[in-house]
Amino acid sequence: MKVVKIGVNFLKLALMFGGILFIILTVHRSLVVSSYQEIPDASQFRMEKIKRGSIENTISCTGTLSAVGTVEVGTQVSGTIEKVLVDYNDRVTKGQILAELDLDTFNAAVDAANASVIKAGALYKKAIADYKRNKPLYEQGHLSAQEILVYETEKETARAELLSAQAVVKKEKINLQNAQIRSPINGVVLQRDIEEGQTVAASLSTPTLFIIAENLTSMEIEASVDESDIGMVIKGQKATFTVQSYPDDLFDGTVTQIQMNPTEISNVVTYTVILDAPNKDGKLLPGMTATADFIVEKAENKLLVSNAALNFRLDDRGNNDDPGIYVLEGDKPKRILVTTGITDSTTTVINGKNLTSGTPVIIGKNIEKTESSSGFLSKILPKPPRGGDGGPRR
Repeated sequence: MKVVKIGVNFLKLALMFGGILFIILTVHRSLVVSSYQEIPDASQFRMEKIKRGSIENTISCTGTLSAVGTVEVGTQVSGTIEKVLVDYNDRVTKGQILAELDLDTFNAAVDAANASVIKAGALYKKAIADYKRNKPLYEQGHLSAQEILVYETEKETARAELLSAQAVVKKEKINLQNAQIRSPINGVVLQRDIEEGQTVAASLSTPTLFIIAENLTSMEIEASVDESDIGMVIKGQKATFTVQSYPDDLFDGTVTQIQMNPTEISNVVTYTVILDAPNKDGKLLPGMTATADFIVEKAENKLLVSNAALNFRLDDRGNNDDPGIYVLEGDKPKRILVTTGITDSTTTVINGKNLTSGTPVIIGKNIEKTESSSGFLSKILPKPPRGGDGGPRR
């Protein structure tokens, strides 16, 4: 009997403890559910202020810098390079001698051509004299028309040979001048591809001996723009770009040309866009790789809000498809409908009633604050699933 009495008392204690635990669980659950379904106080939110500023919507691409007015200097005659008078980065003027071929052969050709002129001139004089001497005989009837025609033909043939010899002299003098390779423009030597003693040959494909840039204070970028973005690029459009040598510097450019001929590599179609790139400080060099951003849209001095504020929802009820943000009135959140403008990956232009720069808006829930508000029991007892910012939306 004593054992049975002990068992009954133990059962009563167990039932009493179970009842107390059930009551605690029920009250705790109702409190937690209420804390997530009712509107939380201000301390449970993460806030961020509305700002006033500028925003740009851009498309990006890469390209290569080159100098404006670049000229490739070749040779019109063949020969051996005897002198190279300029080097990389040298400034040259129009008409300045850059290199010189061996002139002996060209001078000899001029001398030979002059000798041919002298010979042709002498034959022409003889032919004129013969014609003048025989013409009176023809007029007196001592010579036939056929005979005088021979003397006239010899005179004209000698004259033609003299003119031909004089043309050869001009040609050989031009070759002599071309043997001195001169700069066609004022500029800077960017590239030199010859050395003294090297033989160059003029042909249908003239070799490039020098590359000269007319002006390094004005550069251009040949950018490759994807076919999906080319429709948003227009002539005169502003752009910004960076180069790896100066990652912290932002340079300005302007679209000057859109080339319609596409380039296709591995089924990717791109178009070449030329940008003007001023280079007054001389930092930009030919051949640098530029990452350019074309400014498609731009808004200045507008109210800007974080995209997180536009995406935040307090609950799943009503008007969630209309753009809006939450502000605090006292300790309670209030949703304000807004109109949106251009946006980038983090910020959007907004316009709404009574919104000013510096107004705090809700961008999310303070999860740590919300969970700690339930006290000690929230750490040891289960919680119901949450909606809103912390869980999946319906």
